[in-house]
Amino acid sequence: MASIARSLRPAAIQFAARSSRSAASWRPSPFQARAFSSSPIALHKKFTKDHEWIELSDDGKTGVIGISSYAAHQLGDVVYVELPTTPMDVAAGDSIGAVESVKSASDINSPITCTITEVNDLLEEKPGTINKGPEDDSSAGGWFAKVEVGEVGVKDLEGLMDAKEYKAFTEEEEH
Repeated sequence: MASIARSLRPAAIQFAARSSRSAASWRPSPFQARAFSSSPIALHKKFTKDHEWIELSDDGKTGVIGISSYAAHQLGDVVYVELPTTPMDVAAGDSIGAVESVKSASDINSPITCTITEVNDLLEEKPGTINKGPEDDSSAGGWFAKVEVGEVGVKDLEGLMDAKEYKAFTEEEEH
């Protein structure tokens, strides 16, 4: 199976073409409000170039892994999810599972070195949950796995992108 990044390239090109046509006609409503929040946890979320994310807890010892909203959108309707076994020790970049959608199949890779301690069993029953909330780490969200992180994993975070860098990266991929 291909990584999410390789699977999404053809879809990203089509999405960019559609987005640029519709962006010109979009006008904000005077009634629209945009809410901004600043939480310390948001500062801990990091992204890979393969469109996975990891969000560390405040203590930096545990975290949650999933695929980005961008990846979920590009994949289309997810129809099958292969979850990892637990517990599982993985290195950064190791395959920990897969997703299949109506468009393609992609491996999910671990963003950092860690131990997978829990998986989101809901995804086996309702794989479309990923499409509804790919970056939602609540019990009803589309998160993939919960992990314990050691010193090596914390160091791995340095090579990942924050939300602003990731947004720039995905915009660049669309062109």
